[in-house]
Amino acid sequence: MMTPIFPILADAVLVSGSGLIGALVTLIIVALVLYLFWWLIDYLKLPEPFNKVARALIAILAVVFLANFLLGLTGHGFIHF
Repeated sequence: MMTPIFPILADAVLVSGSGLIGALVTLIIVALVLYLFWWLIDYLKLPEPFNKVARALIAILAVVFLANFLLGLTGHGFIHF
């Protein structure tokens, strides 16, 4: 058996095509939902403190989901759906 040059990335090679397409569809749907919330904040014209807090929460959710998505490709996601 061939030993990988980068043992940390050895698990990343085993990503299946159908699983990757499903994950990509999930990523696109979550991005659209977060964008819809972002647009809704602009549309409702929330007062300034609530506007910043809501935008910060959406940004944090986006970063956490993206980090979990990228870590999930290697098999080490911290949130399992």
